[in-house]
Amino acid sequence: MSLEKVMAYLKERGYDERVILFDVSSATVELAAKALGCGEALIAKTLAFRNGDDSAIVIVTAGDTKISNGDFKRRFGFKPSMLSHEDTERITGHKVGGVCPFALNDSIEVYLDESLKRFDTVYPAAGTANSAIPLSPQELYSLSNAKGWVSVAKIIEPAQN
Repeated sequence: MSLEKVMAYLKERGYDERVILFDVSSATVELAAKALGCGEALIAKTLAFRNGDDSAIVIVTAGDTKISNGDFKRRFGFKPSMLSHEDTERITGHKVGGVCPFALNDSIEVYLDESLKRFDTVYPAAGTANSAIPLSPQELYSLSNAKGWVSVAKIIEPAQN
């Protein structure tokens, strides 16, 4: 259902032909990067955070980042708490591994993290755990009906040996 909903949404906007479907899972940043043959930073990971009992906000970040709890709380006024696996599909309309910033259930606000602006092209999921769509950060902003750019993620530094 989620793929069909996303494809219909993207078709209305002339982007459905860009969707890539894989024969392998792309449910994590690592798997998506492997499927695409690109660096993990280019994967636009979509994170859903609880915002009340039956609502959420979605933040899309570069794949090489993690949410800064302090920055998140300063920006949104509450501590970040990701949706459980059980609540993710019910609240967002997408299953874990395929959550994307398109064709979400009503009342979900989308924000894009500044970390995405480093790249010409990023790859969010397209509603399934084996899909992606190449977009510029500005196309992603427009297609996701983002409420704004935020700075709530920090680049994860590789471990030093």
